[in-house]
Amino acid sequence: MKHWLITLAALAGLSACGGDTEELHGWMEQQRKEAKPSVTPLLPPKKFLPQPYDGGAGVDPFSTQKLSVAIKQEAAQPNSLLTAEINRRKEPLEAYPLDNMSMVGSLTRDGRRYALLRVDSLLYQVKVGDYLGQNFGRITKISETEISLREVVQDAAGEWIERTSTLQLQEKGR
Repeated sequence: MKHWLITLAALAGLSACGGDTEELHGWMEQQRKEAKPSVTPLLPPKKFLPQPYDGGAGVDPFSTQKLSVAIKQEAAQPNSLLTAEINRRKEPLEAYPLDNMSMVGSLTRDGRRYALLRVDSLLYQVKVGDYLGQNFGRITKISETEISLREVVQDAAGEWIERTSTLQLQEKGR
């Protein structure tokens, strides 16, 4: 009996919700008519006026002439790392970037270690103290598996600093 009373009360409550919705629809229609959207109109686009490029008469920022002038100015400073590098005679392997070189072997002769480098399908023998690469690289150490060298490069601030690089022994399949 108790369950029947609860069920009847629930049905009576639900039947009140299902009444006449005409009043609700009328109110919604009235609100739609009264609502006036306020949209600000878009501004017309600005007229684009193309400008000719006038930088052709200026100095190319990537020119080798500009770079060589900057290097000479840096080398003129007495404590510069670059001073000794600019004033010495260039060695043949300084014409090639390190990426084009591969260490293919090493040997020891008269107690001195040498490394064998392949550059453009030619084989070169180098020792500690030799220069190679385009960043004033000087060989500091040669082991059976790698060549260590000190390079002089510019950092992000434009200062000349030393950094170490290595060339690893390349396996036969490479």
